[in-house]
Amino acid sequence: MAEPPPNRYIPVRVEPFRQKLPHVAACLDDDAKTRQAIKIVALGSSSTAGEGGIVPYPVRLQAFLRAKYPGRMIDVLNRGVSGEEAPAELARLHRDVVAEKPCLVIWQVGTNAVWQRGHDLRAVAAAIDDGLGQLTALATDVILMDMQYAPALLTPDKIDNTHWMLLEIIRVAATHPRVNVFHRFEMMRKWHAIEGQSFDRLIDPNDTDRLHQSDWSAQRIGYELCEEIARTAIWP
Repeated sequence: MAEPPPNRYIPVRVEPFRQKLPHVAACLDDDAKTRQAIKIVALGSSSTAGEGGIVPYPVRLQAFLRAKYPGRMIDVLNRGVSGEEAPAELARLHRDVVAEKPCLVIWQVGTNAVWQRGHDLRAVAAAIDDGLGQLTALATDVILMDMQYAPALLTPDKIDNTHWMLLEIIRVAATHPRVNVFHRFEMMRKWHAIEGQSFDRLIDPNDTDRLHQSDWSAQRIGYELCEEIARTAIWP
């Protein structure tokens, strides 16, 4: 498979995936005898579903992938529900994800567990672990997407749980075999710290909660996901 084109954004890239994506590679194989649509399921909350009129990353990822692989029908199925967290997503895993028989699942987790009141982080961790166990038993590749780097998650009353979610829950969950992490939080932090992008650039300036992504960052996340999927969609 050809190398992906040079990064159009300088200097920050997302942290590379540690695992290859063999199921995506098999679906993209030019020698495959069947040319059925390649299914990717995006599971998550408002970052996936879309919020505030911002076109969410799954729509953008689909467009980037179709442009990268012309002639292939690649469908990114949006199964996001605003306000949900891992336990509720686990409850609909079979209906909304497994039944579609995707070659790749992108599961966006963690934000609402930190931002909303009343979540038991241990229950969230257990739901993520259970869901990953079910997904990795299937013929599919899995990407966990962590939280957005947003002012709403950086306040004094949230920052400890933010770090716990990133370091103690998602990092541990990613030790499941065949699970990659799309390190959205760290990438966005570097956009702010290294590239000098303002929070008004990263976060929807019309969002009074200072939580949801802007049009600019949703587009860039779709691009980075596409490029990293293409880089790692190779045989083991």
